[in-house]
Amino acid sequence: MATIKDVAEKAQVSVTTVSRVLNNRGYISQATREKVFRIMKEMNYQPNEIARSLMRKRSMMLGMIIPTIAHPFFGELAYHIENYASSLGYKMLICNSRMNQRKEKEYIDMLKSNRVDGIIMGSHTLDVSEYIQLQQPIVTLDRRIADIPYVSSDNYRGGVLAAELLIRKGCRKIAHICGNLSLDLLGNLRSESFLDMLQKNDIETVVIELGTDVFESEDYENMITRLFEDHPDLDGLFASSDMIAANVIKVCASLGIAVPERLKLIGYDNIQFAALTNPALTTISQPLEEMGILAVDLIDKLVSGEQVGMEHILPVTLIERSST
Repeated sequence: MATIKDVAEKAQVSVTTVSRVLNNRGYISQATREKVFRIMKEMNYQPNEIARSLMRKRSMMLGMIIPTIAHPFFGELAYHIENYASSLGYKMLICNSRMNQRKEKEYIDMLKSNRVDGIIMGSHTLDVSEYIQLQQPIVTLDRRIADIPYVSSDNYRGGVLAAELLIRKGCRKIAHICGNLSLDLLGNLRSESFLDMLQKNDIETVVIELGTDVFESEDYENMITRLFEDHPDLDGLFASSDMIAANVIKVCASLGIAVPERLKLIGYDNIQFAALTNPALTTISQPLEEMGILAVDLIDKLVSGEQVGMEHILPVTLIERSST
């Protein structure tokens, strides 16, 4: 197996020059750079990444812990994060916690042992002290944990936009399906503002809270069916995710409830398939690509020793389609 010394000898340069080419440091002429890369390719030279990371004191690896990559929202967000991180030279280790404390703790320990430069947390089940004790760069997504920097969309504004649209459409009895509101999640602000708006406008409201694992849709259909059986006069519904809203469309089709003629429906997230449902889903759009890029930029700055602010909230937009 070729070594860095072998490459240097064949290229007729010093080992230091080859090292500078590999690490993109110092001035190296374009001709020398191209020659070194050509020799490395000819000799099938593979840099020792462990040695390089020790030299740089950075592994150029990031960890990401999310509830499940099988959920389209987290799948799309993870795509944008990995894509941008890769452009900066980072590799990603993506972990599914399934909102399980044991799994999350095991993944955090694994990421530490793999010397990742930082962790992006989209899951939060452990005691706050566990995250503080990590003593390494962390950025959270839609979660506020102690003094850890976080990235979020404007959930409060999202709830207001949803309420205003349903009120404008003339809805008088509106259901809201959301996650567990007892959990300390920034996403609950969309429910808080939505329900506040309905109360101020004296509109009858039905609230359905899901369990802690709101990312699996196995029980959605039964729950939504019971909702319409108990409240056949519903004329509006705001779901706290597009996945929940898609299940509402499916149940409405089976029960003969016309959307939007009889029921106006709004989702949240604007994941790609929201435009593909029948009818196409009106939704509150989170800027997933921008959120992913910002999370990576914050981690990169923290790894470099820079100071960053704690709160990073990006604007949401109403995307009106056929379901309203």
